[in-house]
Amino acid sequence: MNRSGFFLSVLSLLACLASITQACPPSCHCHGGDLQHVICDNAGLQKIPKVPEQTRLLNLQKNNFPVLPTNGFRDMKKLVSLHLQSSRIKEISTGAFRGLKSLVYLYLTDNQISVIKPGAFDDLSELTYLYLDQNKIPDLPKGLLSPLVNLFILHLGSNKIQELKPGVFNGAKDLRWLYLSDNSLTNLLPGALEDVENLAVLHLDKNQLSSYPVSAMSKLRVLEELKLSHNPIEVIPDNAFQSFGRYLQTLNLDNMKLKKFADNAFAGVTMLKTAHLENNRLTQLPRNFPFDKMETLTLSPKRLALQLPASTSAQVRHRVPLPSPPFPGVSSDVPPSPS
Repeated sequence: MNRSGFFLSVLSLLACLASITQACPPSCHCHGGDLQHVICDNAGLQKIPKVPEQTRLLNLQKNNFPVLPTNGFRDMKKLVSLHLQSSRIKEISTGAFRGLKSLVYLYLTDNQISVIKPGAFDDLSELTYLYLDQNKIPDLPKGLLSPLVNLFILHLGSNKIQELKPGVFNGAKDLRWLYLSDNSLTNLLPGALEDVENLAVLHLDKNQLSSYPVSAMSKLRVLEELKLSHNPIEVIPDNAFQSFGRYLQTLNLDNMKLKKFADNAFAGVTMLKTAHLENNRLTQLPRNFPFDKMETLTLSPKRLALQLPASTSAQVRHRVPLPSPPFPGVSSDVPPSPS
């Protein structure tokens, strides 16, 4: 064989090897330029498959991965979106996502996760969206989220979290949306939210909070939406929303055991547009309730004897024109009786 023939053979062999290494995994299908999207959902997989190195989206939904092993995704350096929903995951090992320095989206919804080892999220410095809802997570150890310096949205709803401790969000300073609905929270310790003072949306509904966590909430500065529905809280204290009052626009306090707002509960609240207060034990609202910007207010009128100043009532009526409401300009969860 002459030299040129030899080189042609070598090039052919390298091309063959390249095609093998870049092949779509068995039981999966691939699309997108250069096989960038690898779809392996509901494929009966029990091990993380090898994928082409240029893969940007990997869909592994509805498979069987009880433990996500250390370095299981290490060679997927260009991966941006990883889907692991409904994959029977129980444990995430230390360094499970090591090497995924380009990952932005991580979906772990609807698994059985109860153990997340320290360092599980190492290398996820670009992660922006993390979905951990519908699992069995009992707590969030301090430092677990520290690598997630660009985290923007965190879904932790429908887990078994009982308490938030100081330092739990250390490192996640850019977190803006935090969903903790449907857990077993009985307390937010002072300082629990001090690392995420820029939260814009906080959902704490369907927990077991028996008192409003004044100290923890006072660390928030720009909160726009707060949801505390379905918690057995009876009293909202003075200055409850003051630290973020000029930003607060949506407040959900329905279906609680609310008996009273302290006289200065709404101190500093100036931009509230929507408030849901129905299905409580309230008999009155405080005089400084911020009606002036209100667009939607839901109440339980058979229980609440609402007394509004004439000027305030006119402003609200102008913003919420409703036919024959039980109170001027105020909507209700109970329709007015037919005349």
